[in-house]
Amino acid sequence: MAQSDFLYPENPKRRQEVNRLHQQLLDCLSDSFQATNRLTGVLNIHLGCSLASIEMKRDGTIKENCDIIIQAIKKIQKELQEVDDALKDKLEPTLYRKLQDIKERETEKIAIVQKVIAVILGEATSAASAVAVKLVGSNITTGIINKLVTVLAQIGASLLGSIGVAVLGLGLDMIIRAILGAVEKTQLQAAIKSYETHLMEFKSASEKYHHAITEVTNTVKRQMR
Repeated sequence: MAQSDFLYPENPKRRQEVNRLHQQLLDCLSDSFQATNRLTGVLNIHLGCSLASIEMKRDGTIKENCDIIIQAIKKIQKELQEVDDALKDKLEPTLYRKLQDIKERETEKIAIVQKVIAVILGEATSAASAVAVKLVGSNITTGIINKLVTVLAQIGASLLGSIGVAVLGLGLDMIIRAILGAVEKTQLQAAIKSYETHLMEFKSASEKYHHAITEVTNTVKRQMR
């Protein structure tokens, strides 16, 4: 038992809690990597993009891994913006506005995109039109992706950003030292609060991101039947 534990008997329990919260954060990071790669695969196959998949940097920090996801998402957003610009250029203004209308039926939006997708991509498939509708013609999806980027940036800039993702392979005392660095162990409660605050937002953003991408892939599957 550390000397400070005699003065702060709750510290051992807090150490376990920091370890548990760190694992939850890594789980959310891993899910975001997987979801981003799923989205990359869909865009490469159906919209003719050439996006590279990403991998978690096991010997890196949380910030470094957040930045990897952020950069991948920015590349995805750039590709989607190019498709959006092409749709705006090729479609009549009234039809383009319908793509942005949340009240418009998805089947109608896909039919609209189908009119010009061949000109944009060089070929016309209902799956490509569905992807465009889900990712370009949806403010909801755009908002979800932007929210995830914001949360990842906040985590990277926080106390948690400098923590290595591989510390879970160490003993518990080593984990705490790696997590807290120069911070006094008496401040474990502050570390727990930081984890809890960021995890609440990250879990919510990550789940919505994962769900949105699942919707995209499910829609593609329906169109390909």
